[in-house]
Amino acid sequence: MFRGVGTAIITPFNQDYNVDYQALKKICRHQIDGGVDALIVLGTTGESPVINLDERKKIISTVIEEVNGKAEIMIGTGTNDTKHVIELNRVAEELKANGLLIVNPYYNKGTQESLIEHFKYVSERTTLPILLYNVPSRTGMNMLPETIIKINEACSNVIGVKEACGNISQIAHLMSIKPLDFLVYSGNDDQTLPIMALGGAGIISVFSNAYPKELKQITDSIFKNDFSFAQKLNNKYLSMMNALFIETSPMPIKYVMSKLGLCENILRLPLIPISKKTEIILDEEMKKIPS
Repeated sequence: MFRGVGTAIITPFNQDYNVDYQALKKICRHQIDGGVDALIVLGTTGESPVINLDERKKIISTVIEEVNGKAEIMIGTGTNDTKHVIELNRVAEELKANGLLIVNPYYNKGTQESLIEHFKYVSERTTLPILLYNVPSRTGMNMLPETIIKINEACSNVIGVKEACGNISQIAHLMSIKPLDFLVYSGNDDQTLPIMALGGAGIISVFSNAYPKELKQITDSIFKNDFSFAQKLNNKYLSMMNALFIETSPMPIKYVMSKLGLCENILRLPLIPISKKTEIILDEEMKKIPS
C-alpha cells in the first residue's frame, strides 16, 4: 500500500451536471505530473453519494486507464448498508482497483461492537486490501483506537485507517497500540505533519487536488527526516489547507480547481457553489501559491 500522498480526487461535472470525463482525465494527469502516490476515487471529495452505479463504473475505468499504473487506485465504497458496500466492492474488484477506502456506517451508526461485525462481514467478502475511514464529523460516530485494532486483528485485509477524527491525542494513542505494519494516514491536510511525525504513512488529501507537488514536497521531506523544511512548507500552505474547509468540502476545492482550469465549478445538489465571500478568501490564498 502507498506511502506519501493520496489525493481524494473530485468528480468534475459539466453544465448539464453530467460527469465530465475529459476533465477527469485532465485531473488525473495533473496528479501524476505532481508525483502523487495514490488516487482515491469516489470518496466524500468525489461526491460519491450522488454518483449512480453506471457513472461509478465509468469513472473508475477512466481513472485506471488514464493513470496507467503510475499511482495506486483506491475506491471509496463505504455506505451505511453493509450489503451495498459488498456490491460496490465487487465493482472495484472487477475493474482491477488496488484497494478500498471504507467509511464506518453513518446515520444508523450502531455501536463499537457492531463496527467490528460490519467490517468482518465486509472483509470476508473481498480480496482487496481495505483502509478504514474514521470521520466522526460526517458519520456521527467515532471509531475508537481499540475498535480499529480489534477490526485489524479480526480482518487480515484491513491494513490501515484514514484518520480524520481531528483529535491528535486519540491518534497518538492509536499509534502507540497499533501493530508496526498497520498504516495510519492523516485524513486532514492540516494534520499531515503531526500525524506523520507520530509515524503515520502519509495523507489522503483534498489540498493535493489542486497542489499535488506542494504536498508531495512535505511528505517527502518528512520521510527524509528534514522536519525543518517540512515545517516551513506546512506553514506556507496551512492557511489554504484550512480555507478549503470554510464551507463544506468539496465545494471550496472545486472552486479552486475551476480557477486553475482543471474543471468547471459545478456540484450536484445538495451541494452548491461557494459564496462570494469564500471566493474572495480563496482568491487571496491562491495568490500565495504560484501555479
